Amino acid sequence: MSALPKVVITDYIVEPLEFERSVLEGVAEVIALDARSEADLDGRIEDADAIMIYHYLKLDRARIETLEKCRLIVRPGVGYDNIDIAAARERGIPVCNVPDYGTEEVADSALGMTLVLSRGTHFLNSRLRRGLGAWDVTQATPIRRLRGRVFGVVGCGRIGSAAALRAKAFGFDVVFYDPYLPDGVEKALGVRRVDRLDDLLVQSHVVSLHCPLTSETRGLIGGAEIGRMPRGSYLVNTARGGVLDTSAAVGALADGHLAGAGIDVLEIEPPPEDSPVLRAWRDPDHPAHDRLLLNPHSAFFCEEGGEEFRTKAAREARRVLTGEPLRNVVN
Repeated sequence: MSALPKVVITDYIVEPLEFERSVLEGVAEVIALDARSEADLDGRIEDADAIMIYHYLKLDRARIETLEKCRLIVRPGVGYDNIDIAAARERGIPVCNVPDYGTEEVADSALGMTLVLSRGTHFLNSRLRRGLGAWDVTQATPIRRLRGRVFGVVGCGRIGSAAALRAKAFGFDVVFYDPYLPDGVEKALGVRRVDRLDDLLVQSHVVSLHCPLTSETRGLIGGAEIGRMPRGSYLVNTARGGVLDTSAAVGALADGHLAGAGIDVLEIEPPPEDSPVLRAWRDPDHPAHDRLLLNPHSAFFCEEGGEEFRTKAAREARRVLTGEPLRNVVN
């Protein structure tokens, strides 16, 4: 009897692999490498029939060219910028993602950050815990009523749409920028649309980022773009770290142009110790400290969502190994 095909999980997920094995039982052997760097993959994935890779490691062209019989690469999440999808396509290897699993959680997190920042909750909690300022709301003012304020969504796909609807429920005047969506999405959602990013920035009390990281969106929001936002506005990034220049965001917090920033994702995760955003977040004397929320790329997660993205990724591997059509090919 021939050995079963091998499905390798490179990182993040370790034993027990109950969700993956429940889907792939009798179809494939499932192995978790618990790799902490790309070097940890050497000699361990070349003979894989399918690979599941999370967001901490990269599969570049050189690595993909070492794959001897790989039939599928799965990214059990939404973003796939850590995989050279063109190189995989040239080798005839489809790349799939799981685009829908964290829609609610990321949208909830974006609105949660928006609320605790714009209502002064985070600022007051941070200051008063250290005994700074009077025990009242005055040091957090001005705090504006949310109803009627403009909530700007950059990228109105699944998650951006979910965030837009949540913001709309809170009474925000929601506007989005997404040049790739067909006409009529704004009517379906009951929100406004602009054709230029600048038109969104100049009017938004809150800017929430929900676009993928591509060559076009890398560095999309930098110092110049933040400078176009109204003074005293808020910036939230639950998309990808490379979309936002976090150093520029910290500078805008420090000089008071931004009243708050919620950052769930960074370009390098975990960030280096000398990272400007990490220094500001940890140093209570930094002028940006009390207005900065920083999370470790956690907006996507809930227990139910964890089961969902693991199971759906395993189903894609099962499809390719049993000859069924794939569902979410991105290359």
